[in-house]
Amino acid sequence: MSDLLLQFGCEIWIADGPVASFYGFPYPTRMAVIRLSDGSLFVWSPVALSVSLRASIDMLGPVRCLVSPNALHHLFLAEWKSAYPEARLYASPRLRGKRKDLAFDATLAEAPEPEWAVDIDQVVLHGSFYLTEVVFFHRHSHTVLFADLIQNFPRDWFKGWRGVLARFGGIVAPNPSAPRDWRASFLDRGAARAALDRVLAWPIERVLIAHGDLPSQDGAAFVRRAFAWLLGHHRST
Repeated sequence: MSDLLLQFGCEIWIADGPVASFYGFPYPTRMAVIRLSDGSLFVWSPVALSVSLRASIDMLGPVRCLVSPNALHHLFLAEWKSAYPEARLYASPRLRGKRKDLAFDATLAEAPEPEWAVDIDQVVLHGSFYLTEVVFFHRHSHTVLFADLIQNFPRDWFKGWRGVLARFGGIVAPNPSAPRDWRASFLDRGAARAALDRVLAWPIERVLIAHGDLPSQDGAAFVRRAFAWLLGHHRST
């Protein structure tokens, strides 16, 4: 774990959290912090809150919004809410029923919340019976944020049979994507394509993902390649 807060672009920072086990697969974690126009902070997919990370966060400004982008990214919401009781807690679709112990202030929908609408746009990527994710776009840095719908692991990250499954699943560089079984869960591909069209209409330059290596250039092309399974374009293997 490296909880060092690093600047990713204009008014946006990232920090890596601990490796989490997901059905026996080691998943690295990554969060983002965006400083809004009023000076407050929007925290996306918060990771474990260490003393050093909290000190770095507090130097940026007051934490105002704690945001879960999908129902899998919720493990550390309680500790962040405890540390920042004045912050508003936002649930991704389907998360309220999963975390009844948390008092959410609102559930994310198609329109950005007033707290961040000036700085951040969002799209709910519908169509799957398994995973509904809210994709965000930070206007000032031209950064799109994906939690689980794009994964891009180094080829040697998973070992043994897990590595074989990861390569078969389609989540290993140089072919970023969502796992093959998750792709199959998108029964309403028309709804998914309509949402993705809205995402691709953003002037994307950078891509921030929670799991795996970050692309160094041409963010829009990276997103298109990751969603070739949905767009119907040719994808190299």
